[in-house]
Amino acid sequence: MPLHRHFIGLSLAACLALALIGCKQQEARASLAAGPPVVPVSVARVGEQSVPTELRVVGTVDASAVVQIKSQIAGELVKVGFTEGQNVAKDQLLFVIDPRPYEDALRQAEAAVTRDRAQIAQSEASLARDAAQAKYAATDAERNAQLEKEGLTSRSQYDQSRNAADVSRETVRATNAGIDSAKAALEADQAAAAAARLNLSYCEIRAPISGRAGNLLVQAGNLVKVNDVALVVLHQIEPVFVNFSVPEQHLSAIRRLQAAHPLEVQVFTEDNPGQAVSGRLSVIDNTVDSQTGTIHLKAVFDNREGRLWPGQFVTVVLTLDTIRNATVVPSEAVQNAQQGQFVYVVKGDRSVEIRMLTVGPAFGKNFVVEKGLAPGETVVTDGQLRLFPGAQVKPVEAPQPGAGQP
Repeated sequence: MPLHRHFIGLSLAACLALALIGCKQQEARASLAAGPPVVPVSVARVGEQSVPTELRVVGTVDASAVVQIKSQIAGELVKVGFTEGQNVAKDQLLFVIDPRPYEDALRQAEAAVTRDRAQIAQSEASLARDAAQAKYAATDAERNAQLEKEGLTSRSQYDQSRNAADVSRETVRATNAGIDSAKAALEADQAAAAAARLNLSYCEIRAPISGRAGNLLVQAGNLVKVNDVALVVLHQIEPVFVNFSVPEQHLSAIRRLQAAHPLEVQVFTEDNPGQAVSGRLSVIDNTVDSQTGTIHLKAVFDNREGRLWPGQFVTVVLTLDTIRNATVVPSEAVQNAQQGQFVYVVKGDRSVEIRMLTVGPAFGKNFVVEKGLAPGETVVTDGQLRLFPGAQVKPVEAPQPGAGQP
């Protein structure tokens, strides 16, 4: 290639490069003149409303009564009168133990009672006879004593009549003692008959409470012992209790409000977190747990729909005082930093600034703001990652905080 053509090519390339650089610089100057890019964000206005003070903790559901059904007699389990997992009513027949040995024992005891009563009747008849004989002997002895004084009878005749009177009197005493002994035997046999009757009643085991039966622990056909293993466990689930603990600093407020009226307690289950079950506070424990700094509380729930189950973990909400005219902000607007919590506030010129907050308790999807915001201000609820102080935004209204939506 000739040398002059080489220089011409280099000159053209340099001109193109300078033109391209000039265009890019011109675009950059135009971009700077137009300002920083506008960031689209979602915004909401800071609200003002009355906010109840809520304590939200985790609690556990307990049955109001738990009964282990055990046998009070020994014998063969011949019948089971319910189905596992079934709701049973009070006094419903649950189990039957072979009653035949206890029926025989009752018949023997009742026969002994009948025998004792016959013995008493016989002894009372003997007593009447012996009393009549004793009366006649005593009269005869008195008459012979008078005749002996008058010399109309012998001394031996008088002694004989007096001895006969003494014998008759002792016979009456012996008969009375026999009657007392027979009556004592009757009482003992009546007690034995009552015990046999009671044991026979234990052959039918009935539900002491209304509740839900668990797994059947002993099958029909097995031999059971007295007060041995449980046959089944009943849980009373109408009503149920919910046990939970709250920080001790709330104890004074809880006691004060509970003294005026029973406090309402709401619980939310994991399978249905949007629907509350309402109950009332029933027990405030008498001591504060020194290790955890909490006070144990118990609430009672009618649970007629059976939504609460023993052993279940639930979210407990206890409502205390109400904060009047509280400043509330959506929880989505509150961001966390090393210095604390903050929000992006949209100013009148649609630029944003960082505002540090002092945040109070949560209320549904909102936070109570104790310091840093005023009602009516606009805050960014979505799109904060692209923001910086002074950034221009394009606001899109979001639902305003209020109405206490959970």
